[in-house]
Amino acid sequence: MNNVCALIDRLIEISIANHIISERDIIYARNRLLALLQETEYDPSDSLNLDLYQTLDALGDIAAEKAIIADSLYAKDIFTSTIMDVFLPVPSIIEENFYNAYKRSPKEATDFFYNLSQSSNYIKMSRIAKNIQFKSDSKYGPIDITINLSKPEKDPKEIALLKTAPPNKYPACLLCIENEGYEGTLKLPDRANHRMINLNLNDKEWMLQYSPYLYYNEHCILLSKKHEPMKMTKASFYNLLHFVEKFPHYFIGSNADIPIVGGSILSHEHYQGGCYQFPIHSAGTLWEFKISKFPHVTCKVLNWPLSTIQLYGENLEDVAECTDYIYTAWQSYSDEEAEILSHTEDVPHNTITPIAQNDGRQFVMSVVLRNNRTTSEHPLGIFHPHADVQHIKKENIGLIEVMGLAILPGRLLEEIEAIKAYLQGLSDEVSDYHKPWANQLKTNYSREMAIDLYLQKALGDKFVRVLEDAGVFKLNDFGIQRFKAFIDTL
Repeated sequence: MNNVCALIDRLIEISIANHIISERDIIYARNRLLALLQETEYDPSDSLNLDLYQTLDALGDIAAEKAIIADSLYAKDIFTSTIMDVFLPVPSIIEENFYNAYKRSPKEATDFFYNLSQSSNYIKMSRIAKNIQFKSDSKYGPIDITINLSKPEKDPKEIALLKTAPPNKYPACLLCIENEGYEGTLKLPDRANHRMINLNLNDKEWMLQYSPYLYYNEHCILLSKKHEPMKMTKASFYNLLHFVEKFPHYFIGSNADIPIVGGSILSHEHYQGGCYQFPIHSAGTLWEFKISKFPHVTCKVLNWPLSTIQLYGENLEDVAECTDYIYTAWQSYSDEEAEILSHTEDVPHNTITPIAQNDGRQFVMSVVLRNNRTTSEHPLGIFHPHADVQHIKKENIGLIEVMGLAILPGRLLEEIEAIKAYLQGLSDEVSDYHKPWANQLKTNYSREMAIDLYLQKALGDKFVRVLEDAGVFKLNDFGIQRFKAFIDTL
């Protein structure tokens, strides 16, 4: 009993320190937590030296021991999110506080909302801290590499339960507004402590939230209030530019709207943004050009593995219309020599990945050209990671990877350790799909090298190859010639 009370007291202390509640709220919060833990008595206790995540983990364990919840990770996540919901105001109050802060500055508003999302454990910072992150030099500049360990894998019992669990109809998907405050199930994650901010952009209603598993600083998601599929239109470019007009300290971008080159959720219109300097944002310029229809927009071709035209202009409408002009031209563009076909019968293959910024003087739009055509030689996509790099990255190359941040699977951590032992002659055990790469690495490795740095550089080089495979115009003499041929049509 005393341990439960001590944990409750500690969680209340932390929530006061994080400015979620005040001392006026102590008795209410204590009683609600006692009820959740099925306790009717309270004994004051000495304070514990635990952080937010340790405290919540301990309360989840107690709830499982008392059979209040199942002894599984998903059940504990649901329970601890329900606990943190006790401390949070209802959405309308949070929204009011957000807009009061916005009157002072857009950054103050997002700082308030971001800090609240962390303090309430909606953003799972303790798990995000497990990710392995480093930079790798390349001919395009430093590239960001992340081995993603933050999303826990489901245990075998949960997987077995999933097979018999009925399909979810509500919420319709992970991005729907109905997730706000949703308790969670075996199939849908805990969202009791989830809050959103309503925004009107480009005469449409949107909701702003943060990603619970941040891939970069202040990783936010702007999603349509309606559950409607991703579709790239002229309105998309206005949406992105209006967002950075409203939040000039953030960038925002959109995944492409077709399979293979699109994101993982194409069923719900959404964009991703945040406060982070991606490698693409520091890319050099190969050459500049102008489009006669848009004299006030400067165009640059970036020194970047994916074929990227970057637009600069002081007027939002100019940049949006120029983006749409390039997009429309690209949709119908074919170049058989470069293996680019705009359509196969009635199936479209060309689209773009747009990324918007506001540098304080001009609006900036990076237009990344994409094509999802497949062949018998490349069944997963011609402009997709090819077979020899799929042991590192096989999934879609979406917005985040396009900008130069690798999100590599957690399995790689253990597999890299096996490769390290193989290079050092301590083991012959390497996964078959890594064996060719490991043999190549062994040929160039000497014991005088710092092996961790050697493998980090090798991983970075592989990811650069992934990005180069996804580029429709390669940055060699032939590719640049074909890229210029497309630009000449503009």
